[in-house]
Amino acid sequence: MKKQAFQLKLPPDVSEQLKLDQDTPVKLVVKRDRLVVQFSEPRLQIFQGRVLVWPLALALLSAIGYFIYCMSQGLHAVQLVGENSLATGIIVIGTVVGTLLFAGFFIRDRNNPRNHFTQNIYWRNFPVIVLSFALIVVLLLSGSMWLLGTLFKGAIFDIFTASVIFMVFSVVVNLVMVYFALMVDAGVLTTVLTLVIISGVVIAMAVNNQRYWWQHNLSFLGTSNASSGWQFNATLIFAALLMIALIDYLFVSLHEFFPKSRQLWILRILLTLTAVDLGLVGVFPNNVSSHALHDQVATFLVYLIMALIVGVRWLLPQVTQEFLYLSYGVGAALFVAEILFRWVGYFSLTAFEMMAFVLAFGWLLMLLDRIENLINTGTAAKIVQTKEIEAH
Repeated sequence: MKKQAFQLKLPPDVSEQLKLDQDTPVKLVVKRDRLVVQFSEPRLQIFQGRVLVWPLALALLSAIGYFIYCMSQGLHAVQLVGENSLATGIIVIGTVVGTLLFAGFFIRDRNNPRNHFTQNIYWRNFPVIVLSFALIVVLLLSGSMWLLGTLFKGAIFDIFTASVIFMVFSVVVNLVMVYFALMVDAGVLTTVLTLVIISGVVIAMAVNNQRYWWQHNLSFLGTSNASSGWQFNATLIFAALLMIALIDYLFVSLHEFFPKSRQLWILRILLTLTAVDLGLVGVFPNNVSSHALHDQVATFLVYLIMALIVGVRWLLPQVTQEFLYLSYGVGAALFVAEILFRWVGYFSLTAFEMMAFVLAFGWLLMLLDRIENLINTGTAAKIVQTKEIEAH
């Protein structure tokens, strides 16, 4: 039986958007009866060649430095957790070295013509992105060390064993940070935004559990009466800065496909004001001295969310009916919750604030996801032609 071969022709605008040339390697993959065309990108070949050298070398140097430090301090044994422990060294040095690797590879990949994300990130947003990943590393390492300390309570190691364990964790952290530096995009940034704000709020709740914060309100977590209230406020401020960076990238990318859209400018302004207002909630905590300002910015935040929900029909290009129905459903739920709290007295202030926060923040994430989809489908899907050719 004679086998047939086919030639695939792509429209010129698709080739231009993907920055393809005659030397671009192509890989055809069959998945679930679908033909997937993959264009090999050098930036996806992460754990190959010279890329591995830096994370492994710095992990080794960090472990040697940690061993020398323990020797200089006269330590013959190192506790797993506690003051001057292995956990402290892993968290501090792992975060510093991992963050430097992330920043270095992120800057390096800006010169990659196939990396559309870093090319549309302004330098003003660079510190926020780097610090966001550093914060995530701190939270993950702290949680991991707490879990290991609970599982291996009272564990003590000699300094050589401690240095080996230190190196293993350093290698993992370094490789993960390099991976995200080369793979970061709007989706990853949205995930980081979610992790930052949720982890910050959950940790604040856990720390203040014995102070019965839920008998007051959600804003109590940021007051001077709360344990580590500054951490809760810093989480809101940091999340706001990260959200501004994400909005900046999304709309810079959208400008390529909708260069003269007034609706998108209005949407961008509303989203930026929402992010700024979220940060102001942390800047003006619900203390006696700033109670009035806190209430004003919190109320204005509700107005901005409602304006976005109502206006998304006209402001967001190619909005789907499903997303409109979802948006109106969220708006209706917020309105009903307001009535039940303020006029009926059914909800407590804490319950109302938590429900409103989950609904509003969840909807904002879905809106940002819809905007990202507009970028990913900036070039309209086209019918490509296949031409049968003789097999050789």
